[in-house]
Amino acid sequence: MNVLQITDMHLYEGAGHALAGVDTQLTYEEVLAKLLEDQAWPADLILATGDLSQDGSFAAYDRFKARFEMFGVPTLVIPGNHDDTAVMRDVFRSGLVSWRRNYLLGDWQFIMLDSTIAGSPGGHLAERELVALEECLAAHPEHHAVVCLHHHPVSVACRWIDPIGVDNAEAFFAVLDRFPHVRAVVWGHIHQDFASERKGVHLLASPSTCIQFKPRQQDFALDDVPPGYRWLRLYADGRMETAVERLAGLPSSIDLQCSGY
Repeated sequence: MNVLQITDMHLYEGAGHALAGVDTQLTYEEVLAKLLEDQAWPADLILATGDLSQDGSFAAYDRFKARFEMFGVPTLVIPGNHDDTAVMRDVFRSGLVSWRRNYLLGDWQFIMLDSTIAGSPGGHLAERELVALEECLAAHPEHHAVVCLHHHPVSVACRWIDPIGVDNAEAFFAVLDRFPHVRAVVWGHIHQDFASERKGVHLLASPSTCIQFKPRQQDFALDDVPPGYRWLRLYADGRMETAVERLAGLPSSIDLQCSGY
């Protein structure tokens, strides 16, 4: 089964807007074009792990939904810290591209958590999210589980971004540790490729479709690597293969001296 993760698109209400010099709509379209040409396509499921929009606009979400509905592939979305959760719930309340709690596909379950805090760049899993996580895992013990959220629940060794990850990660992992059928935790937010493992569970993050954050930095810094996406190949016995794919080149307009946004 082929699953694709895209994240941190930072789309605006209209096309032509730039983030650190990068036209986010343009690079997003370029990543999608590559995705459709790669061996990971056709996909069985797409995971969009937050910051779909930079300005939280209805138009950005509506455009995203229309584009992915055309692919004919179930697409699950969750919000990031730049998203407007109320607008997202309205746009993605139904259809092939939707914000839903969980999704069963073959021998796998995908659980979608909201880790956002209104008005804050950091993350937190409210009690309702932790309860829902436990309920979903308990209800389907025969399904291998992939848990998705926007914020990182572990340190990525980046001093400026680690403080704006999930602030109650211990409670999150306390739930996961009770369920041996959890296979992976997948997130966005950090704008970089990250792959690790904890107690046999894959910990994975994907590059953004626009700008990338330089790994292991003390302060905000952009990386000179191209945008991309992640593919996951999932097997009935719980095995997983995964890798990141990137565009061939870096956007020429990027402002690598940008100190934040």
